[in-house]
Amino acid sequence: MSNSDSFNSKCRIIVDAMGGDYAPQNAVLGAVQAYEERKDFELFLIGREKEILSVLSENKVSFPKGNIIHAEDVIEMGDSKPTAAIKSKPKSSIVAGVTLVKEKKADAFISAGNTGAVMAAATLIMGRIEGIGRPTMGAPMPNTTGVCTIFDVGASVDSKPKHLLEYAIMGTIYTKEIFGIENPSVGILSVGEEESKGSEVSLAASELIKKTNLNFKGNVEGGDILKGTVNVVICDGFTGNILLKFGEAVIPLLRFKFAEYAKKGLTNLLKIAIAKSAMKVILKDFSYEEQGGVPLLGVNGICMIGHGRSTAKAIKNLVFRAEYMYKKDLIKKFESSIKQYSHL
Repeated sequence: MSNSDSFNSKCRIIVDAMGGDYAPQNAVLGAVQAYEERKDFELFLIGREKEILSVLSENKVSFPKGNIIHAEDVIEMGDSKPTAAIKSKPKSSIVAGVTLVKEKKADAFISAGNTGAVMAAATLIMGRIEGIGRPTMGAPMPNTTGVCTIFDVGASVDSKPKHLLEYAIMGTIYTKEIFGIENPSVGILSVGEEESKGSEVSLAASELIKKTNLNFKGNVEGGDILKGTVNVVICDGFTGNILLKFGEAVIPLLRFKFAEYAKKGLTNLLKIAIAKSAMKVILKDFSYEEQGGVPLLGVNGICMIGHGRSTAKAIKNLVFRAEYMYKKDLIKKFESSIKQYSHL
């Protein structure tokens, strides 16, 4: 692996082959699919080499053996104490992969493994961007106008006003660069649109954000996320994670309802069959596979976290998203903007 950290070089992406409920199968195949579709980046698989080679052999796909990095240990999905896990398994795929980004031997790390362990490893080993109190995870939700990205969706359970300000700054940059929205509008999730409503934290955060040049629209309610009232919604991770899990349950519920409707008779079944193509396109916007996963913003490197149930397609899209973040030089843009508002 090259030690060059030149931005003009190809993005070097490490995929955790041992991460996810269906690892190494889905992680390996998704990475290979990304590699086969586009070779304008360098791709590496990290994990137990024998298991990686076995997946490649069984599926009759090729991948450069020199791009496989052996890591013997695995942090399991069920490891409930992330910090203890990364300390007790220093040779795990997660710790080793994040360390390579820290050492500038890679530009991005992707894992669908233990979310807490990935966040802890990225924060402790990569370190935080100067001026960032807490990293944040953002998840896009489709709405009537396109997409709304929510920060934070679980990186931290609670937040201080300064943290919400940081989420707003990084969320604005991410939404602008990734979704092409020139001047993203920002709102703080609250129990009412009135300026006087909200928790002590959200009210204090609003006062901080007002002092920036962000396109701040004040309070927004839960329904505004789907209406597309703003492009970026800021909230603490406890609330955001509940929203994310609720959103993830929408597709399974709709599929269940469609199936139940179809069981009630041939006419209903025919109606569902006719509408199937349209439903597939509509439901695609709600699929986590299309985005691949969520970014962990605020750490000193690109870190993408996939769903534990990630398919090969989701992993492939995570690879593409990581490369796009690299091309947009997001880490430098975060650093610059956070520094601009360091006096607040």
